[in-house]
Formats: sequence, C-alpha cells, structure tokens
Amino acid sequence: MNRTITALAALVGVVTVAATAPGWLATPAAAGSAETVPTRLYDPWLWQATVGQHPAGPASVVFFTSNTRYAESTGVLVGRDGGYRLIPMRVGEGHGLLSPDGRHYLRPGWGTLIDLTTGDERAGHPAGLHPLAWSPDGRRLLASRDNDDSVITYGPDNEQLNDPAKPDDLLVVDPYAGTSRPVAAGAFASHTTGAWSPDGTLLAVAGPVDPAGDQERLAVTDPVAGGVRWQRDLDEWHRLAGRGAWSPDGRRIALFGFTGCTGVTCTDEQLAARSWRLDFLDAATGQPVGAPVPLEGWPTELVGWRGGDPVLVELSTGATVPQRRASLVATTPEGRRQTLMTGPTGSSGIEVPARLLVSGAFTGPAPRPSPWAAPGWLYATLLLPPLLLTILLLRRRARRGSPGVADTGGSRLVG
Repeated sequence: MNRTITALAALVGVVTVAATAPGWLATPAAAGSAETVPTRLYDPWLWQATVGQHPAGPASVVFFTSNTRYAESTGVLVGRDGGYRLIPMRVGEGHGLLSPDGRHYLRPGWGTLIDLTTGDERAGHPAGLHPLAWSPDGRRLLASRDNDDSVITYGPDNEQLNDPAKPDDLLVVDPYAGTSRPVAAGAFASHTTGAWSPDGTLLAVAGPVDPAGDQERLAVTDPVAGGVRWQRDLDEWHRLAGRGAWSPDGRRIALFGFTGCTGVTCTDEQLAARSWRLDFLDAATGQPVGAPVPLEGWPTELVGWRGGDPVLVELSTGATVPQRRASLVATTPEGRRQTLMTGPTGSSGIEVPARLLVSGAFTGPAPRPSPWAAPGWLYATLLLPPLLLTILLLRRRARRGSPGVADTGGSRLVG
C-alpha cells in the first residue's frame, strides 16, 4: 500500500510540474506560423494561466478585456504559437505598450517591464511615467511624467499654498537601462499623445496647454539636439492621431478630425455618434496638406501603417459599452476598409508588435485558448482530493483484509 500511495503522490507532482512546463499540458490545440497574426480573438478561460505563471513567449497580439476572472480590465497575450496568457493589471493601471519586437510589455505608471519569454518583471523606468510610444528601433521610449501635487495644502488664512496642477515633464527613457533624459517641447500642461518619426530623429507630441481646456497643441521637436521645429494650436475638432501618426515616408503627420460633440461633457453615446476622418499636416512646416481620408466606426488610435495604408484601432458603435468590441482596421487613402483583426465582445484595445503590423500576414489560423493552459496550483488543487480519497480507501481496504486476532482464552473440556 505504501508503494501505491507513493506512486499516486508522485503522479500528482509530475502532473503539477508538467502543467507549468512550456510545451506540455498548456500547448494550444492549434498553432499559427511565426509570421502570421490571428484574425480573431477570443475571451480566455477563467482559469487561464498568467504570463508570470506560464510564459508563452513573444506576443503576436495583446488585447484588453474585463471578461476574465479578475472582473476588471486585464491584458490578454496571444503568443506566436497561439497560446493565451493573462497580464493582470493593478487598480487604476491603463493599457500598456508592446515593444516593437513583441518580446516585452511595458506597464504604465508602475515602472516595470515584463519579459514575455521568461515572465520576469523588473523595474524598467521610474514609476509615475505615462508611456506614449516606443522608438522605431525599440530601444527608447517617449513618456510623460505627472508632476501634479496629490494633495492641496492651505495656510492659516485658508490660502492655497501649492499648485496641484503643474506642467508635466516630457522624457525619453531607456527602459532596459532605467535611465531617462528630458525633452524640450515647449509649454504643455500634460502630454496625451506622441509619435516618433520613421527614422527616430524627431518627435511629434500633443497635449493641452491649459489644464482646464479641451484644445491641444501639437509640436515637433528634436529629442537630441533640442529645440522645437514648429508648433501649432489645434482646434477642438482635431487630435494627433496616435503613436503611428507619422507617415512611413516621414512627410506627413496624421490628425483625427471629427464632427459632433466636443468637450468633457459629451456623453458616451455622443462620442460614439461622431463622424471621423484623417487629416494631414506637412511634417516639415505644420501646414495642412493632402486630402482627408474618411473613416467609419469609432477610431481610438492610429497605431501604424501597412504600406501606405494607416492601421487603426476602432471600437464598435451602436451598442452598450459592455457589448462593444475592438478591431484592427487598415484604411486606404480612398477610405476602403480591411478588417485585420476582431476582438471579442467587451474588448477595449489591441496591441500588435510594430514588426508584425508592417509585415505580418493577417491570414493565419485563429486558435481558441487552450483549457489546459492553467496554473500548476490549479492542477494540484484538482488532483489532491481524489488522491486523499484514494489513500483513505486503500487504508480501509487494508484494515478489512488483515487477519483477525487469535482467541487466547482456554477451551472447555467435555468428559
């Protein structure tokens, strides 16, 4: 019996270790090519393993949804082999950024960088930074640092002693070395959007000048030599389109233009009812150039280009917030659309590594998340009760099968 119990315990250990070993129980049922990207995304299983528990390697995509066991916004990584893993997000944490090669995920605000190959998380930059965009070579990061006072203090006569709304700092950060340096870009209350030029020598940055205002200023600056090349105050119907706003030839910078409700008082329904387009500025002068590109849906960011076609993350309209979904869409200069990827209902953002966005084939299989890709502790928890029950039954059977106790009393003789 002891040998049987030992063997069962060893089986539990082997299964638990196998569940945490790459390429075993957590291998997905289907897998795509290393250069293909799935065209459809699915909600993960509630027990899906995290990146730290079971690394899945470089990402083909990361999307964000609250349809996980955490019941709040969570990053979901889809690896190059099709495996799904969770990236839990702390309270108040926004969407992070994938490095251009898909090997690292940068957490906003907390100053940490996740190695998606090993699952290790380490300090990559000072805490409190809001990352805006990776440089094209993936070595530097444009980020904004919030300098606002968290608490307003008052003097004995009830006079305010501090200014809680201070201008933010604009920084170029080396997230691997943990170093940073300031960038001179002019006066901004905060920085909402940033984009690198294709050769990595210039920056376009936008944000409000007045903390209470809704209009933004756009500036182009040299992060090394310093000095603003030009700046332009945008009207309330224009925004810098996103981290991919700079065209691949370096000649134009894209703006989101829209008609409809403006200002912070707009309801969610009014925001969804806006009519959108892409407008362009000459990257050398800041003057309007070219014809606008009409857009459908609700674009949230221009994240890159495929050839001469801008690629945007869009949210579906005409549904309640929990029923909306994010999609990745390429749009031609004439306004023709190609949906590259569709997220599940409830998804709120999509990240694709820049290299795959440019050259990847959005024609690969769309494997569903594997139900076997669970944390090792879950396998141990599920196997422990039957193991204990088996041990109990074996012991009970051993007691019943043992020989009875001999009668030691004397026998009575009959004469």
